[in-house]
Amino acid sequence: MSHLTQIAAYEPDLAPNLGSLARLSVCFDAPLHVIEPCGFPFSLKLLRTRALDYADQADLHHHDNWDAFQQTKTGRLVLFTTQGATDLWDFRFQKGDCLLFGRESAGVPDHIHAGADARVKIAMPGGGRSLNVAISAGIALAEAHRQLR
Repeated sequence: MSHLTQIAAYEPDLAPNLGSLARLSVCFDAPLHVIEPCGFPFSLKLLRTRALDYADQADLHHHDNWDAFQQTKTGRLVLFTTQGATDLWDFRFQKGDCLLFGRESAGVPDHIHAGADARVKIAMPGGGRSLNVAISAGIALAEAHRQLR
């Protein structure tokens, strides 16, 4: 695998966040997996309105559901969650890791949480409930690439 990391968006609720993830995907050379169902009608046309010219540059993989994604998954599945067991700054990334981000409204179901190879949290010293999914992905990708460079 030539990519340092991959991004997976599990049933994203908001198209603007998916557009931001597509832009991150291009900037970090990380394939983007979109796992349906989305909370909006997914289309490349819609993604272009949200990610501008980055949509056409993204290495986009569209999956009809979780099972379809699982059939194509390579690398460790690293779930980012507010209920993570390992702090981001203590986690050691490996080349090919797939960074999974759940729905903005509900995260991921328990069976996906339990099946992840790692569960990572981003410390929020200010005490907020959670970060925006695209901001979380940017923080996670930056740290992964810092470690793997």
